[in-house]
Amino acid sequence: MGDLTGKVAIITGSGRGLGRAEALEFAKLGARVVVSEIDRPEAKEAAESVVEEIKGLGGEAIAAYGDCADTNDSQNLFKTAIDTFGDVNIMVNNAGFLRDKALFNMTDEEFDSVVRVHLRGHFVNMRNATAHWRAQAKAGGEVYGRLISTASEAFLFGSAGQPNYAAAKGGIVAMSMGAAQLMMKYGVTCNVICPRARTDMTDHGITAEIFAKPEEGFDFFAPENVSPLAGFLASPEGGNVSGEVFIVWGKRINVVQRPQLDVFYDNEDAWSVDNVGTTLGKHFEGRTPVTDGYSVPPQ
Repeated sequence: MGDLTGKVAIITGSGRGLGRAEALEFAKLGARVVVSEIDRPEAKEAAESVVEEIKGLGGEAIAAYGDCADTNDSQNLFKTAIDTFGDVNIMVNNAGFLRDKALFNMTDEEFDSVVRVHLRGHFVNMRNATAHWRAQAKAGGEVYGRLISTASEAFLFGSAGQPNYAAAKGGIVAMSMGAAQLMMKYGVTCNVICPRARTDMTDHGITAEIFAKPEEGFDFFAPENVSPLAGFLASPEGGNVSGEVFIVWGKRINVVQRPQLDVFYDNEDAWSVDNVGTTLGKHFEGRTPVTDGYSVPPQ
């Protein structure tokens, strides 16, 4: 189960946290791993450390550096992978960061930078991966393609202090669902993971306390609890799973139900403000705003 021998995986943001756990998981399953990180000293050091860990396990890995949301850097990333290992089979988009603020306090830069690294960072790499696999298919070659996106429950429940992050994650899910439909005819899958895990992005304020490593007992928020799901989705056994969203943490995996229409109302006459108010007024009577619609996630 989960044999990735010979497959080539690119994982962005894989020097630390979730990306590192996924890189090690894939290497243990036999994949050759491209550890992708931003071109900064501390990130490069972390990436090289992961490469050495993989080699210590008897696996193959290289580090590649650049901006995950930059078109040229993404092209160079794929070129490096193909020049080194001959192909790309698995693309895991994981890199990101936070700039949390309430909506009325957020600057343009705080919004744009987070949307850029998360949403555009997924886009440029998904574009290169899908173009590569489409070209292989058109040339009559065998295609093995797995896209794994990283989102967050913030896209489901909203996040009052993260309008940039929640919007980017919602966009990632929508784009991934479209990619799943587009690439189905080539045998390529695309799925989304929403992890609850201890990473650099959770290492601040009250979040750091919630995700802190326990002194003893099972570590529910260890990134290693998430990576087996990524390994399965990347595997041959995951070939019939596509267009799905998962929430994963601890010992739990939730399969998220696709959005569906709720109740509907038809009117005998054309709608007016009055009859809309009469009809919907009855529907919302006794309901609590926000909490009876989109609400905070269950704890």
